[in-house]
Amino acid sequence: MPAPTPPTTDPDPLSAPTASGPSTASDSRSGSQEATPDLDAERRHLADSRTALARMRDRTAALDSAAAGDWVSQQFLESAILRRMKALADDPTVPLFFGRLDYDEAHEDARGERFYIGRRHVSDEVGDPLVVDWRARISLPFYRASPRQPMGVRLRRRFGFQHGEMTAFEDEDLLRAPGERPGEAGDEFSVILEAEIERPRVGPMRDIVATIQPEQDVIVRAALEESVCVQGAPGTGKTAVGLHRAAFLLYSHREQLSRQGVLVVGPNASFLRYIGDVLPALGEIDAQQTTIEGLVGATLRRLNAKYVVRGADAADVATLKGDERMAQVIARALWSQVQVPAEGLVLPRGARRWRVATYEVEEIVAELRSRGVRYGAARAMLPQRLAHRILTKMEDAGDSPDDRVQDAVARTREVKRYADAVWPAVDPARLVLGLLADPGVLARAADGLLSAEEQATLRWAKPPKAPTSARWSLADAVLIDEAQDLVERTPSLGHVVADEAQDLSPMMLRAVGRRCSTGSTTVLGDLAQATTPWATRSWTDALRHLGKPDAHVEQLTQGFRVPGEVIEYAARLLPTIAPGLQPPTSVRRARGELSVTRVPGLVAATAAAARTAADQVGSVGLITPDARVAEVVAALREAGIAHAVLGEEPAGPVDVEAGGVEFDVPFDVVPASLAKGLEFDHVLLLEPAGIVAGEPDRVTGLRRLYVCLTRAVTSLVVLHTEPLPEELGTP
Repeated sequence: MPAPTPPTTDPDPLSAPTASGPSTASDSRSGSQEATPDLDAERRHLADSRTALARMRDRTAALDSAAAGDWVSQQFLESAILRRMKALADDPTVPLFFGRLDYDEAHEDARGERFYIGRRHVSDEVGDPLVVDWRARISLPFYRASPRQPMGVRLRRRFGFQHGEMTAFEDEDLLRAPGERPGEAGDEFSVILEAEIERPRVGPMRDIVATIQPEQDVIVRAALEESVCVQGAPGTGKTAVGLHRAAFLLYSHREQLSRQGVLVVGPNASFLRYIGDVLPALGEIDAQQTTIEGLVGATLRRLNAKYVVRGADAADVATLKGDERMAQVIARALWSQVQVPAEGLVLPRGARRWRVATYEVEEIVAELRSRGVRYGAARAMLPQRLAHRILTKMEDAGDSPDDRVQDAVARTREVKRYADAVWPAVDPARLVLGLLADPGVLARAADGLLSAEEQATLRWAKPPKAPTSARWSLADAVLIDEAQDLVERTPSLGHVVADEAQDLSPMMLRAVGRRCSTGSTTVLGDLAQATTPWATRSWTDALRHLGKPDAHVEQLTQGFRVPGEVIEYAARLLPTIAPGLQPPTSVRRARGELSVTRVPGLVAATAAAARTAADQVGSVGLITPDARVAEVVAALREAGIAHAVLGEEPAGPVDVEAGGVEFDVPFDVVPASLAKGLEFDHVLLLEPAGIVAGEPDRVTGLRRLYVCLTRAVTSLVVLHTEPLPEELGTP
């Protein structure tokens, strides 16, 4: 039988062909499989599936919303039809299926049937499945079955595609003992799978639905009620795993999560644009995506449209504002607003004057505080509690008031004014402003929590006159979000995916955790890539701040994306930046390409290396210290190399020539601060020492460098004029 055949190089970002396993069918490694009866039959099934999908779409388009009973129902039906039409859209460059399972006759459910595994379900005219969704239970063995545990699968077939056309397939006989067939290696990495992983691409991140590995699939299919933390080394696919878990949960709990919501929180806007196509490609358009700044910025806007994040804090100030002790400081400041006046409540009603003594008001306040309700909810209850106390006095005096009398008393001017004096309304932004601007307010709230030096660090040098004129920082906005939650409970979503979570401060983690207080979360990150001064040092602590201390921590160390030579070079930094972590490994056959060169002139060498990189197949990321973006862009412009620059405001006054939007062109200039979470086929990395020096401390700088060194899928070229950090050793 001929040797396995991977698909030829395919620059299309959505043409994802394969999964894993040893191979038994295809031809040479350089081209498509020659036509055979088997391959022709598979191509016919693909064509039949596309025809059936078009028929499903036509049937949906023919539905008449006018049959609805009223206007509201008609609008709802039209929306549902449009969403269904969008879900049934067919992209000819994206294969409808990427694998096949032939079940054994003994399988309890399948009974010898054959199933094609794809991104969506496709059925024929009588309702029989031509393609089953990868998230269906019957599809699970495609990712989990092995010769040791075949899970009732007799044969697993993986398909290779080029621009949507089937070019090859690869078989694995799971019932045959490993090594029984000459040349078969049991658990050997699939040739088609490796070709798909290494296939060059240009554009945003694509889904990995065809290449999910067993250890990844366990995380993807974790139960909705289970919160999971993924500690993933570079290239292990942790981001993709988190996104695919969101897609799986939306499929498995459609009604519940469509109502409760799913949210993805990423580190920055460029990252969100990079991952933005993954869920839609899987047919999921319900999940929302935002950054931590977008999350708390929305809270500011709801309070007042003029409250915006437009300032920045020094690293030590931001770190202190992100400390978990600030939650107690804010709670103290808020609840200190509740004060019982020296005089009790007096209510004239008819010929009588009814009184509620101060000790009675104190009892009411204490009872409300003991209930543990939010500040705003308790404030709303107070007039009714005062009115009920007056109602009791009326009854003791021989009157017979009913509930309507209590409501009327609660709405009287005297009761409302007294309640407002006891329990005043609070604007969370004004509360935080008071803490940062008034030394006395801060001292009372922070007594025993923050030292005098820490209090001095927090205080604004020039306090603004009002919240609307304040230059709120991101850390300030997180504090306001905390205060707002104490006033009024933040609604909980069904599931939240928090990516690059190691870079979130304790207060930021609390902000994310509030959004899934009654739901679950998928936490993604790598402690070795923690690049903020306030970053977490322990997943145990991070999960406690999130309110999910019982979340299960999974560790992914097998890299599928970063070549072995590159990851081993970057791993030289681990003893310094994350000594407790297990070093990552690469499962790739290809060792990759690594070049580290000291050059006399960085700008000239950059232009020459950029020309070479631009001629290669696939995407190119030129990663540079933020402070050198301007001169790098100027050098590329002078060399005539079309490019885009990541981020709206690169470091330095850069007048970027129109060369395209980030990820829409093959060549991107990447400030080091925005490299996290991205990957490129070829990476040109400039001045490692400059990347380290750009951070507040050396360890954080080395972590930033570790991130930048691990963005390459095929080749990494390092150019430097300054000596390399000693932790890297000799190239």
